[in-house]
Amino acid sequence: MSKKQIVDALSRGDSLADTDLRGLDLTGITFDDADLRRAKLAESNLSRASFRAADLSGASLWHSDCKDACFDEAILEETDFDFANLDGCTFRDAKVRKAIFPNPRQTLEEILTSVRTGRKIRVDSRAFDDDV
Repeated sequence: MSKKQIVDALSRGDSLADTDLRGLDLTGITFDDADLRRAKLAESNLSRASFRAADLSGASLWHSDCKDACFDEAILEETDFDFANLDGCTFRDAKVRKAIFPNPRQTLEEILTSVRTGRKIRVDSRAFDDDV
């Protein structure tokens, strides 16, 4: 799918469940309230995207760039964020049960604080050097 096709599908309210969107530049797209269950978003550029109240249950965001993305009120149960850049992300009131986060870059306490308060996640750039 192209970026335009995705935006069109979202504007129609179509489900993107089980859709393969790996490696796409989806910068700044609004996925609010979208059905993205089990979607493959690995290695995508999702910076400044909004996922407010989106259902990302079982979705893969492995190694994606989520810098400054908003996951407030999203359903992130069993979502895979491993190796993702979560710098500047917010998770206010998100459901994060069994989600996989890129530890040790973000501690569980940092994620839970963001869930409670909406505070942005901050990533120490040196932590990326440890992944090499």
